[in-house]
Amino acid sequence: MTKLITSLLLTLLVSLPLFAADPVNINAASAEEIAAALNGVGISKAEKIVEYRELNGPFVHVDELVNVKGIGLRTVDKNRDAILLGDDSQAE
Repeated sequence: MTKLITSLLLTLLVSLPLFAADPVNINAASAEEIAAALNGVGISKAEKIVEYRELNGPFVHVDELVNVKGIGLRTVDKNRDAILLGDDSQAE
């Protein structure tokens, strides 16, 4: 029984990346799409990202997200691989 549980847990851990959300283009996505794709970013923070983008133009680098109130470097680092800037290019 212990081997079965261990095997199931191992399988779950290996497959977790498969359940991750698709990367999101922060220069084109809606607040709802951003909130769904980024860890630690709810609808309120996602709306602030969209508002910042509308006032200041598109993000050129992912690290510019720290200029959005409520978004810190830890949140950016945690989501770096899930953030696109446009033209299907991955954020640096």
